[in-house]
Amino acid sequence: MKNFKLSILSTSLGLLLALSSCHKDAKVTPAPVVVTDGYYVLNQGLFNDNNSTLSFYSYANKQVTADVFSSANTRGLGDTGNDIEIYGSKAYVVMNVSSTVEIIDAKSAKSLKQIKLFNGATAREPRDVAFYKNKAFVTSYDGTVAVIDTTTLAVDKYITVGRNPEQIAITNGKAYVANSGGLGFPNYDKTVSVIDLTTLTVTKTLTVVVNPQNVVADNYGNVYVLSAGDYNTIGSSLAIINANTDVIKSQTDFDGSNMAIGGDNIYFITSAGKIKIYNAKSQSVTSTGFISDGTTIKTPYSVAADALTGEVFVTDAKDYVSNGAVYAFDHNGKMEYTITVGINPGKIALLKN
Repeated sequence: MKNFKLSILSTSLGLLLALSSCHKDAKVTPAPVVVTDGYYVLNQGLFNDNNSTLSFYSYANKQVTADVFSSANTRGLGDTGNDIEIYGSKAYVVMNVSSTVEIIDAKSAKSLKQIKLFNGATAREPRDVAFYKNKAFVTSYDGTVAVIDTTTLAVDKYITVGRNPEQIAITNGKAYVANSGGLGFPNYDKTVSVIDLTTLTVTKTLTVVVNPQNVVADNYGNVYVLSAGDYNTIGSSLAIINANTDVIKSQTDFDGSNMAIGGDNIYFITSAGKIKIYNAKSQSVTSTGFISDGTTIKTPYSVAADALTGEVFVTDAKDYVSNGAVYAFDHNGKMEYTITVGINPGKIALLKN
């Protein structure tokens, strides 16, 4: 009996020593994450709170991974996520206040590289990303567009545009950059820079209504620029540019924000919190209230559309400080489901096999 007790004590001591040694030297291994069809939701978090998160909704199991980036990388994304886009096998996550572009594997959310966008010690404050051939183009509030090689994941050059550029759209071998001048209140910018993507130079600067922020391109040779105005005497406006001639075709007052395109339809959130649809083919508003089943969304924050299924996704920021939601609607405006995501869900990126 005595020897048995000693054996147990010896084994226990050995186990404790082994565990102590393992604890001292152990490294935390990120949990494996595998995602298939579904979508990412970039939650901005709170400004300067360093709490942006990346949610993922799976079509297969109809479940949400609340913070898939942290699960895959055992660290956070950073401060104030502003854009996420998927290009090939990678997703590019634009972090405004952290001034980084986090490039992740789209199927595992594992970080491949974090690019810091600084001019010396000064943060460039990136805002939006778009792609052309083997390049990613990232707008930054310092008045530049960074050109990133999608193979080497290195910055090739910076192109100077207007003040505080926001969104960028690419069509017909050119990039269209909405220069908001938003940090210069009340002296906003009111230009759109046109970049030739062969020479990587600005070839034209167009004048629109003050504070242009959103820009998309359709399949008919048109670029749409939504200006927010000055929030006082100048209202929001929609400009349509001919992408072949780079001439502004029309510019009209237009109640809308947070523009997103899916197929022929362009979706806007109106000042009344409704979803308005503008049809690019007919060049007309076809609905001022897309949601058809009476679903109410407390604080519509952003909108996205799936051109293949006709689904429309509307995020809800609720009170701006607690977890938000995503509402999914079919093409007839009837709600399919809703999910809980992070704080201030600002951008959705669809992932397809």
